[in-house]
Amino acid sequence: MTATESLGARSDPRLRARRRLVAHLATVGAFVAWSLVAVATPPYLIPTPWDVAVRLVAFLGDANMWLHVGVSIGHVVAAVLLAVAIGTLLATLAYYVPVFRLLVHGRISPFLSSFAGIAWILIGILWFGLNDTTVIFAVVMVLLPFALINMRVGFESVDEELLEMTRSFGPRRIDGFLKVVLPTLLPFLYSVARICFGLAWKVALTAELFGGNAGFGYLFNLARQEYDTDLVFVVIALIVAFVYSSDRFVFEPLRRRIGRHYDVP
Repeated sequence: MTATESLGARSDPRLRARRRLVAHLATVGAFVAWSLVAVATPPYLIPTPWDVAVRLVAFLGDANMWLHVGVSIGHVVAAVLLAVAIGTLLATLAYYVPVFRLLVHGRISPFLSSFAGIAWILIGILWFGLNDTTVIFAVVMVLLPFALINMRVGFESVDEELLEMTRSFGPRRIDGFLKVVLPTLLPFLYSVARICFGLAWKVALTAELFGGNAGFGYLFNLARQEYDTDLVFVVIALIVAFVYSSDRFVFEPLRRRIGRHYDVP
């Protein structure tokens, strides 16, 4: 399908209506299947949608539970910002100082990519104890190779001829970075942030489960000890809601804004 055909398909109201109908029917079907399975299964294994909804309302009305929500959001946001910043700095170092390229892309990046996430959690517990630092450290170390690899691709996409022309006509070296390199990197920074945000929730949940003293993972641990399956489903529903809302109301508007000038999928 060409770009013109794809644009026409997206602008066709009947096609959009059919797609929404299929998505809504799939959602309804999933809830019906969940209800049927829950009826035939003990509540401590799979609660009914109604039980989860009641527990969700109770959860949202409990101020203490909102503290755990805030802790998990803080872990994710801090880890994503740190991972993107560190990955960008390392990729920038390798780009502007060629002597470091083998070290960054040939040693650090493969090492981080092959290191197990659970190992970072255990190391964080040994180094920092059961606290926020352990969780953020573990999440950052898991996200870092994704940021580093994507930013490397971003720097490889820089138009060297255009950069050289800018250096020839511009009186300042910073002009090349501001007018050529940075605009080239913006779509990659966006993609890195979007990927890392979704992945961070998965990693943070595990990190909080083993090495945290608050947050969604900590609630998971309590629910496991008490066979509180309702709470597990509530936490899962909240995480899905946070990730979907962030993607829908934060990253999607950014994608449209960046997409006016760049080809961002």
